[in-house]
Amino acid sequence: MSLQITLEFLRELRENNSKEWFDAHRKHYDAARKAFEDLVANLIAGFSAVDDLPPLDPKDAIHRINRDVRFSNDKSPYNTVMSALIGPEGRKSLGKAYYVRVAPDGESMAASGAFALTDAELFTVRQAIAEDARPLRNIIDAPMFQQMFGGLTGEQVKTAPRGFAKDHPEIDLLRYKEFMAQRAFSDVVATQADFPDQVIATFQAAKPLTLYFHELLGVRIKPEMHKHS
Repeated sequence: MSLQITLEFLRELRENNSKEWFDAHRKHYDAARKAFEDLVANLIAGFSAVDDLPPLDPKDAIHRINRDVRFSNDKSPYNTVMSALIGPEGRKSLGKAYYVRVAPDGESMAASGAFALTDAELFTVRQAIAEDARPLRNIIDAPMFQQMFGGLTGEQVKTAPRGFAKDHPEIDLLRYKEFMAQRAFSDVVATQADFPDQVIATFQAAKPLTLYFHELLGVRIKPEMHKHS
C-alpha cells in the first residue's frame, strides 16, 4: 500500500486535530497506519543490511499517534506524523537505534546518532571529543556522510557548555547536545516503491556515527527529565 494515503491523512489531521474529527475518519486512519506499518515491516525485513536485530514486531517500533499532553501547553490530542524507532527494543531503544518518520510537505526523514543523552552521557561524549575529536570528525567528514547528510545536526548550546572554554579548538562539536545524521525526503520520494531501500541506505550511511556513540557509551539507560547545560 502506498504511503500516499498516509501523507493525505496526516495533512488533513494537521488541519483537524480533534478527537471528533479523528473518530469520524477512523477508517482513513486505519488505512494510513497500515501503509506505515508495511513500511516499517519492510525496514525490519531488510535491516540485516544495517545491523543485527532481534525479532521485532512493527507495532513495537511504531510511536503512538496519541500525544501525551499532560505537561504541554499544546493540547492537540494527536501527533501529525507517523514515526518508528528500529533498534533492539523497538521504540524504547536508546542505543543502536534508527528513526524513520513519514510526514507531509517534505518532512519525512530518516535519522540516527545520539539523542536523549543524560547529563553524565553528554559529559562523557564531550570529554572524548575534547581529548581527541579525530574519530568523530573522520566519520562526519567522510564523503558518503557528507553526501547523504550534509554534516552533523542536532540541538546545540549557544556559546560553550559548562566546563569548556569558548575558544576550545573543538568548540563547534562540543556545543552539540545531540549528535544526529538526518536525511529529509520529499513527498514524491516517500511514495516511491523504492522508499524502503532509500531509508535502509540512509541507515547504512549513519551506522558509523551510531556505532561511535554505542562504543563510547555502552548500554544506555533512560534519561531523567532534566535539561542539559
